[in-house]
Amino acid sequence: MLEEIRIRDLGAIDASALEIGPGLTVLTGETGAGKTMVVTSLGLLLGARADPGSVRSGARSALVEGRFTLPARGAAALRATEAGAELEEAETGRSEMLVSRTVAAGGRSRAHVGGRAVPNGLLGELADDLVAVHGQSEQILLRSPARQREVVDASAGEDVAVPLVRFRAAFERHRAVRDQLEEIRTRGRERAQEADLLRHGLERVERVDPQPGEDVALAEEAERLTHAEDLRLAAGTARAALTGDEDGAPGGGDAVSAVEAARRALDAVRAHDPALAALADRLAEVSVLVVEAGADVAGHLAALEADPARLAAVQERRAEVTALVRAYGEDATAVLAWAREASRRLLELEGDDDRVDELAREEAALAAELEDLADRLHAARAAAGERLAAAATAELAALAMGGARLEVRVERTERLSATGGDDVVLLLAAHGGADPRPLGRGASGGELSRVMLALEVVLAEADPVETFVFDEVDSGVGGRAAVEIGRRLAALATRSQVLVVTHLPQVAAFADHHLLVEKGGDGSVVASGVRALDDEGRVAELARMLAGQGGSSSARAHAAELLEGARRP
Repeated sequence: MLEEIRIRDLGAIDASALEIGPGLTVLTGETGAGKTMVVTSLGLLLGARADPGSVRSGARSALVEGRFTLPARGAAALRATEAGAELEEAETGRSEMLVSRTVAAGGRSRAHVGGRAVPNGLLGELADDLVAVHGQSEQILLRSPARQREVVDASAGEDVAVPLVRFRAAFERHRAVRDQLEEIRTRGRERAQEADLLRHGLERVERVDPQPGEDVALAEEAERLTHAEDLRLAAGTARAALTGDEDGAPGGGDAVSAVEAARRALDAVRAHDPALAALADRLAEVSVLVVEAGADVAGHLAALEADPARLAAVQERRAEVTALVRAYGEDATAVLAWAREASRRLLELEGDDDRVDELAREEAALAAELEDLADRLHAARAAAGERLAAAATAELAALAMGGARLEVRVERTERLSATGGDDVVLLLAAHGGADPRPLGRGASGGELSRVMLALEVVLAEADPVETFVFDEVDSGVGGRAAVEIGRRLAALATRSQVLVVTHLPQVAAFADHHLLVEKGGDGSVVASGVRALDDEGRVAELARMLAGQGGSSSARAHAAELLEGARRP
């Protein structure tokens, strides 16, 4: 439920705070006072596109803040928490969520939920579970076949939702199978050429039979064999320097002898100086390391032999592996990975004939299943349409459209889409003697307003929403019809919170809470321009709406009569 909206520098509104209570809240005011900006601000909180032109002239940015209470474990609360929002406990089982939207005059906008910056798209995700906003644009949408189908589906609840989920899953599978079949049939030549290339590449890999990491090992061996003489000379010189002459006998000028001489000299006086004793121990360790290094160099030297035949073999093998690497991967390991994937793909391509038969059988089975599911979905929609038509017709009678009749036609077609195989059309017979005509062609603005309200009252039973916002949906309506619209809005407000922007006193009279948007002396709306009206204030405002002036005694008497009539059961 929407608890509060704060608006700053949006359109005509300088700074205003609106506390929205449960039940029916109406918002009235003179033309240009900023009533529609309230709905605009709510739209911003629900992810609507930001218009920099709505920022108040002279201001750098506009700010809208909203405070909502919502079920603590509801879809909106869980989605907000996933996005990092912090929600405060409002009462048992409910949480409080703060939402803000900033629109810069330069064009950028920022959104925050529960103190955390979020993408504007998240607000749109939360909107469906928070508020249902209806205005003139919704009347236009109601004329579209797609929107009419959605209305019927929403009224049916699980009766349509369950078969629709099954139908969509089968539809997506059928489309995927059909696309695969089409690809195999239309790209047969290309797939055959691909198979030939894969087969050739696998034959090359099988003939060479590379091993993981072999290209690196061959490169290292080729480097050693190419520089064998230089390596032997360097290793011999190092061995002599470390351990002695070429036979390994200590000579006196070698590193082992020098280190041992230093160690013995320090070891002789270790009892007199702990520091020299420590150095003697370190030299003992160095002596061991030098001896080991000398032995390793000697061993490596023994293995270093010039072998032209082996070098030629290595270079030949390296050329074969390198050719594969250039064609199929970054190294020998990658070539082997390519070969595994190529083998899998080749099996797939070589089985095209069998695959075509298999896919054709699956496509036929899915097509038959789709037709069956579409029939079931059609039956569920048709039944839902009858129930919706009956309930909406009863509501229209309560909205001063006695004799009016809403019909829902659900026609099964051969054409299937993701939503089934039905054409759904809402038709309205505006009075007893009229023929039903599609809403898109046969309904006036006032009739559409009442049809939409009737549908909303019916849908509230099947798909409840905590808060409804109606922006002048009573346009084109007056007299008794306006009174009945107010009565039905009040009835809807017994189950949900309802906020209505209206210019009709007959509707405003039914409010549980009446908010007035006032112009300032210079034509703008001041910070205190939105205020809640008491009974006396409501009489004055209704009188202004009736006669254009709040001081007229006859207008005030009429306003008081409206209020009294609205309070009667």
